[in-house]
Amino acid sequence: MTSVLVIDDHPIVLQGCRRLLEDAGVEKVLEASTLLTGYRLFRREKPDVVIVDLSLQGNGLSGLMLVQRLRAQSAHTPILVFSMHGDPVIASRALEAGANGYVLKDTSSSVLMEAFERVRRGQPYMSHDLAMQVALLGTRKATPLADITPRELQTLSLLAEGKDYTNIAAELGVSYKTVANTCSALKSKLGANSLPELVRRSIQYLSTSPVSAVGRSPTGRLS
Repeated sequence: MTSVLVIDDHPIVLQGCRRLLEDAGVEKVLEASTLLTGYRLFRREKPDVVIVDLSLQGNGLSGLMLVQRLRAQSAHTPILVFSMHGDPVIASRALEAGANGYVLKDTSSSVLMEAFERVRRGQPYMSHDLAMQVALLGTRKATPLADITPRELQTLSLLAEGKDYTNIAAELGVSYKTVANTCSALKSKLGANSLPELVRRSIQYLSTSPVSAVGRSPTGRLS
């Protein structure tokens, strides 16, 4: 019996994935809307495949951390990232964290299922255009995000969500000073002269329209 764990905080995405997977003959579809629930279900149920969002509500790009934790638990379980972020740096970081495939949320259902079938068979998946952009990262600075660290990337994502330093510090479990220093480094790397300009750039580089703002669940932290 094939089992798939879908981790995403958008109810419409969860419902849509369940319908597509069941139509494709998947016998058991597990759903999680928080990091903690997804991590616990993975450890308890040991699904055959995981589909995970990177931007779970309230935690910036902490789906990357979840992918790392899932991969640490299992070296072989296929992990497919289903993300709104089309920047090649983010796709590259997802692969480095342990994902087997990366597909964008604005893709068609047929492409999503093609990606799912590929990773289920143990093959990598990424669209040709995005794969080419990821490949270029090794030869030149193809994106403004190419030089930023994983923590800086997560901080930038939280800025794009409208979080201030205090809220970002609470989300990431670090001090206010650490957030301020991180943002100072980001301003330098991204050529922003002020915090408002950095926020604008964070929205420019990372934000897209959400699938749904209805029924979002509070996040959980991995223990």
